[in-house]
Amino acid sequence: MIQLPFKPALAARLALALAVTTLPAAALAQSAAGHPEWPGKGDLFVGTCYQPVDRSPEQIRQDIAVMKAAGFTMVRMGDLSWDSFEPQEGRFTFEWFDRILDQMHEAGIRVIVDIPGQPAPIWLHKHYPGVDLVSQAGTRLNAASRYWDNISDPDYRRLARRLADKLLQRYAKHPAVIAVGYDNEIGNGRMSYSEADRKRFVAWLQKKYGTIEALNTAWATQRWSRRINSWDEVDLPYGEGPGPNERNLDLRRYWSDDTIAALKDLEASRKANAPNLPAASNFWPTAWTKGFDYLRSWDQVSTYGAQGFYPGDPLGAGFDVMSNRAGHDTPMWFNEFTAGGGGYYGTPGRARMWAYFGLAYYAQTFLAWTFNSHLGGEEQSLFGLIDHDDRPSWKVGEFATIAREFQTLRKLGFPRYQAPQVAIAYSYDTMWLTSPPPGPNTMKEYFKVDYTEQAKAGFAPFFRDNIDAAVIDVGHDRLDGYKLVVLPAAYLIDEKMRDAVRRYVAGGGTVIMTGYSAKVDATGKWFGTPLPGGLTDVFGLRTNEFYRSDTPLKVTFQGRTLTGTDPYYEVLEPSSATILASFDNTPKKSPAITVNRYGKGRAIYLATAAQEALLAPLVRSLYPTLGIARGPETPEGVVARVVEGRTLYVNTTARPVRVRVAGSKQDVIGNAKVSATLALAGYGVALLE
Repeated sequence: MIQLPFKPALAARLALALAVTTLPAAALAQSAAGHPEWPGKGDLFVGTCYQPVDRSPEQIRQDIAVMKAAGFTMVRMGDLSWDSFEPQEGRFTFEWFDRILDQMHEAGIRVIVDIPGQPAPIWLHKHYPGVDLVSQAGTRLNAASRYWDNISDPDYRRLARRLADKLLQRYAKHPAVIAVGYDNEIGNGRMSYSEADRKRFVAWLQKKYGTIEALNTAWATQRWSRRINSWDEVDLPYGEGPGPNERNLDLRRYWSDDTIAALKDLEASRKANAPNLPAASNFWPTAWTKGFDYLRSWDQVSTYGAQGFYPGDPLGAGFDVMSNRAGHDTPMWFNEFTAGGGGYYGTPGRARMWAYFGLAYYAQTFLAWTFNSHLGGEEQSLFGLIDHDDRPSWKVGEFATIAREFQTLRKLGFPRYQAPQVAIAYSYDTMWLTSPPPGPNTMKEYFKVDYTEQAKAGFAPFFRDNIDAAVIDVGHDRLDGYKLVVLPAAYLIDEKMRDAVRRYVAGGGTVIMTGYSAKVDATGKWFGTPLPGGLTDVFGLRTNEFYRSDTPLKVTFQGRTLTGTDPYYEVLEPSSATILASFDNTPKKSPAITVNRYGKGRAIYLATAAQEALLAPLVRSLYPTLGIARGPETPEGVVARVVEGRTLYVNTTARPVRVRVAGSKQDVIGNAKVSATLALAGYGVALLE
């Protein structure tokens, strides 16, 4: 029996974990990135996010005993705690953290030390008012909410880098520390409109455009008598509207570059002070208030793709994970992980299911948010693994089960390393350009769909077919390793994207592009050339006319009549392209799908919005010639992957399902024999060999 050095009543509440043995500290194996000290194949980490600043020394001792009894192997600490390390400017207090790290090491628990650059302490705001945000109405804002820090301020940058240096110099070689994270959920926050911010924006524009004439051209300032005569006349565009698209796009790019620069400061500190530690941070690049272009910067600021994993629907969850994995060949880390769901306790079995879903999607690390329930502050009444009176809830037992089962799976090919065969293009620029602030933006009338949903529609056929699909920026990442690249609604095509697509197809690659694509250039203005801009020869056609059908689109493809779910369509004018399918019920009965041979490859155009009903049959028709191996066939709601000859099945639904399997198998997880049919309970999982 596990001996718990605290109240017997608490020990009784932990009876659910009595059969769990403590996992040893993970061996630091050779990683996919080739670094001899970083976690690699055969390492799986289960644990929690932990905020010791909320806890007394006795509670910390009890907490670590619970974690050890549950078999936890990793925690994430340090985030949200700048003023606990530096309560006053220049006065650092690390001893309290030293003691906790030592206790974690004694318990065999590894630690991600998160550099707490946000939120900034109140003293920093009071000493350096440039760190305060200024609203677009010109009002100075107190740090009334988390992440209300102007991270572009030079004093903020200087002091955040100093904090990172101090922490990493102290803990780089601590035996408990396994990785470093940067600025919890960076990408969140708000834009600022101070005069200093305006000047920094102007300096960014000067570097980007060089001359006022070039800026005027990019921003189309001849429209509505908005020409700019000098840099002093440049204002910060209104992120909350109104304002023309071109200016809003550059505003978003500026703040993205600013966020990436802040992360590069921290990455420089890691390389200087702790090169033995990898970087794994739960960034928030899609935060609606600000965000940043992670897909064009991931290789500059991270070693592992990482995120806070709070899934909704499985398709969206898969897309989100692969977006955060980006072009990494290392596993995914869930630095924050769903701990049961909504409500007081959540749903038993849900976290375990999502952990196995994560295994299917390359995950290696699962850290529950959060360990202790919160009594006050901005997340008051957030329920953790232990209740408000410190009693371990059933969720401790569920995570103990995950830890115990993963101890076995770490020897069976997990975390996964198989490279995706397919890539889905996603663009930060297009996302913001198609989501302009309120105002007289005519583009809104044209682009009536959610761009991210369009990208998910491109991802959906592969999700259903249990095929890995990377989510990347085609202007940043190499394409030659993929058998198929899909560009759903690639509205903005810049020179890097254009050239990458051209090279990939010429070299033998296959591309599918959908409607709404290649309409505007890098400045956000419509191409003044035939569309798709810069790629008419690659796709062997032009498309200028576009309409919305009054009835669902009908397309006959390979002898089947397909019915669309989105009415948007374009009228294609093929030159060298071959027509694969035409619309059945549009006035001109124009081509719906074309293919063009360009160089050694193929460029396919689908003349509608990205929609699974039309994309799925198209991509499936390409599998044989491209050599794309379809994954295990499963009923709706069941995700599956083959891992070293065994098949992992995850039922993402709350209802029981039955899956047909060939022959007799053994379920490694449930230790049961399966013949012909696998019965999965709601949220059930199995690994068949």
